[in-house]
Amino acid sequence: MAMVTSCWRDFGNSTGSSALELASVRPDWTISGRIVHIPESQNTATGSRFAVESSRTLSLATDVKIDIVTIFPEIAEAPLRSSIMGRAAESGAVAFAFHNLRDFTTDKHRQVDDAPFGGGPGMVMKPEPFFSAVEALRTENAKVILLTPQGTPFIQAKAVELSEEDHLIFLCGHYEGVDHRVVEALVDEEISIGDYVLTNGALAAAVVADALIRLIPGVLGDEKSAEVESFSGDGSRVEAPHYTRPAEFRGLEVPPVLLSGNHAAIEEWRLLMAEKRTREKRPDLL
Repeated sequence: MAMVTSCWRDFGNSTGSSALELASVRPDWTISGRIVHIPESQNTATGSRFAVESSRTLSLATDVKIDIVTIFPEIAEAPLRSSIMGRAAESGAVAFAFHNLRDFTTDKHRQVDDAPFGGGPGMVMKPEPFFSAVEALRTENAKVILLTPQGTPFIQAKAVELSEEDHLIFLCGHYEGVDHRVVEALVDEEISIGDYVLTNGALAAAVVADALIRLIPGVLGDEKSAEVESFSGDGSRVEAPHYTRPAEFRGLEVPPVLLSGNHAAIEEWRLLMAEKRTREKRPDLL
């Protein structure tokens, strides 16, 4: 579910705006719990030159704000408006905003890239739109992150760290990369989701956002889920295998210990299996 950060500028910090206050200012907006629906025809960025191009919603009393700046906002938006991520937005645990980088250009062609100085293949993303976007979106507690193959590898510990931030702005690269002045002047941290190259950073932004949002208290149905899974704790092991009904399927049986009801024995088995699987599958973690 998309969220509009421009509204935060109109009404101040979203965590301090009640549905009643918003309804009194804009009675044409539909209030449902902590979600405000904004009609498609309206430009909610009052006093701003950046218009909202489609129907959006604004979540009240959010724990984390996430702005994603990309030339393909629909790519980042699709996975984050569904399932657990969508419910997290509806509950107010997180507020998403998906921004088209071209909306922050000033030329009639809405150009976001140009040929690299010094020659070479491909195109480089221009600095001006990124500067305009960050200057429009940045708040006092915002952390600006560039998704790039040159960044620090993204691991579970980093997801935990980012889940405790108040406001994250993800900048998504494309083509041959981003003008390095963006990194030098705007970016607080560069993150890579792996040693491979994607067609654009919007996919990486969605991956990082999903990993951190699920760690926000209340997002997962069972709080213990995030505590006992792979890479949790000290991040030194993967988790034990899981089984569910039926207890026997095509001659394949569930380990008897899991059916014993002996919780101490089950816990010991899971620890042993986690260590065994880590040695076999991810010895680099040991």
